[in-house]
Amino acid sequence: MHRITILYKTISLLFFLLVFSAVAPSIVYGQRLSLEDSISFSKLHFTHNKFVNNIFQQAVNSMKKSPDGQNGYTGKSEDPYLPYEGKIIRHIYIEPINFNRSFQDTSKRDNSFAARAGNRLHKHSRRFVIRDNVFIEEHQPLNAYKLADNERYIRSRAYIHDARIIIDTLENNPDSVDITIFTQDLFSIGGGGASNGFNHVNLNLYDANLAGLGQQVDATGIYDYNRTPIWGYGGFYRKYNIMHSFTDVTVGYSTMNISGYTHEEETTRYFSLGRQLISPYSRYAGGLTLSQNENYNSYHIPDSIAYLYKYDLYDVWAGYNLGIKLLTATNNTIRDRRFFALRYYKRDFQETPYQIGNRFDPVFNSTQAVLGQFTFFRQDYFKTQYIYGFGTTEDLPYGYNLAVTGGWHRQLNMQRAYGGISASEYVATHRGDFIQFYLRSGGFLFKNKVQDGSILLGATAFSRLFFLNSTKIRQYINLNFTYLGNRVTSAPLKVNNFYGIRGFLSDSAYGSRRFSLQLETEFYIKFKLLGFQFAPFPYCDLSVITPENQPYSKSELYTGLGGGFRTRNENLTFGTIEVRAFFFPVAPNNMSGFKVVVNSNIQYRYSSNYITPPELVRLNDQ
Repeated sequence: MHRITILYKTISLLFFLLVFSAVAPSIVYGQRLSLEDSISFSKLHFTHNKFVNNIFQQAVNSMKKSPDGQNGYTGKSEDPYLPYEGKIIRHIYIEPINFNRSFQDTSKRDNSFAARAGNRLHKHSRRFVIRDNVFIEEHQPLNAYKLADNERYIRSRAYIHDARIIIDTLENNPDSVDITIFTQDLFSIGGGGASNGFNHVNLNLYDANLAGLGQQVDATGIYDYNRTPIWGYGGFYRKYNIMHSFTDVTVGYSTMNISGYTHEEETTRYFSLGRQLISPYSRYAGGLTLSQNENYNSYHIPDSIAYLYKYDLYDVWAGYNLGIKLLTATNNTIRDRRFFALRYYKRDFQETPYQIGNRFDPVFNSTQAVLGQFTFFRQDYFKTQYIYGFGTTEDLPYGYNLAVTGGWHRQLNMQRAYGGISASEYVATHRGDFIQFYLRSGGFLFKNKVQDGSILLGATAFSRLFFLNSTKIRQYINLNFTYLGNRVTSAPLKVNNFYGIRGFLSDSAYGSRRFSLQLETEFYIKFKLLGFQFAPFPYCDLSVITPENQPYSKSELYTGLGGGFRTRNENLTFGTIEVRAFFFPVAPNNMSGFKVVVNSNIQYRYSSNYITPPELVRLNDQ
């Protein structure tokens, strides 16, 4: 077995690197490329006549058109590059595209006020910032799969709307090619606010690509007459890809943070580093998170229901792509991978809510764990549209992912061994349907007995696009079953989450067996308003929950019905706005049967990573 070497950048001199990386071009391919040189190269290349009218014609042609010829194409991401496999990459050029031009036809110009204002107000990503996100190299043989990986990685950056990599053949040099990377930014400046009269006002302002340097600043504030103190504030700074390391760093502070862990408002200080596995040809991934968190009774709720606490979090993990050096040296088209990762985390409560005391609780207990994980995967991607977005390029995986996890876990004074498995199969049919089958199972071993044993299995599907005149229609289905046995420290199964009833706020519906079905149909209509596109939808959710230690005959059925619409301007960084009306024919007494919710930060791109940090099986959220 080959010796495994784990190399991971330390955080010494971090703030020096942070400042330096924000203002200095990176050293790429062993030489420093000045901004002026990059501009002159790209201008010279952009004069090629073959790209003037439609620079993306070859990319569009490589995709499979829908049967009726409408704009519902789907194609494998590597297909445009396979004919050039093995040719030497001579030059790599960077070419940004303004807001008033379309990737589908760059000969067209959008002369609307919004496009003109966007180009005036927005600072476009610097060319050296885009080049920092390039991991293919000049003077090396072209690898079609790696090139597709790089295009997808650039497109995944929070400040990038879309990206295309185009290959230019050379008449006098048939064994070499030039590559041009076209990118289009999102309009990075955004914000929002809400008010409930003059007694409650909150505001948010951010720039997701400050000065075009691949960095984000975000500031929030709140005024609430019923709060003590009446003012709250917060903010964070994030630098993407520091020093061409493909590592993102975030530093933040907030007195009004809504914790994703406790779901309470808290004061928090945090610092994080993260490097994902950017390609199956990459070797390393890892992350570090440090935070201090404290909850106060800022809204003067009764002491009996005020959960006051204070805890610190330490979380670090690192992983290595096993055998990747030998594999790529012999056959770089093999995509099956083996990845090993190790993680340590500790959530240390200095103060625990008195309502919890010393009893087991899945949220408010001190926990500590060491977990190791082997991941076997092969994931390639299709380019498609109209999954979460409104016509922008979206990348959906096909292939498999199998992760086997084991380790040691401590909660309060209970120490147990842990084992778990997570498996996914991604299928893309020739008609354009996308299906994910998933299985997750795990449990603890204590005194030769399995505790908190669980299994979650299901499938999620996005149908092919259907067309009704100019309206595009797509069906979404999520079907899953969950079982939890011999529960000791885990939370019971609930329906107020992704695996149950959307919008269901009450936590009074819980048990040990859950079966759920979610159906939704999106209608992407042609109508636009000030650059915003719209997609109305109806939906229906069903969930059956069986109380603990009860037979199936005692199960209860919960339903959620309704509809709404989503809207988004694809050139703006802030997320899709969703207006959803909920109706619950059967609902607990403490929850209204009808409500309307506006959410302005929902996911608009399909999220799929090659590997994730080692973790316990999660049964009530994604």
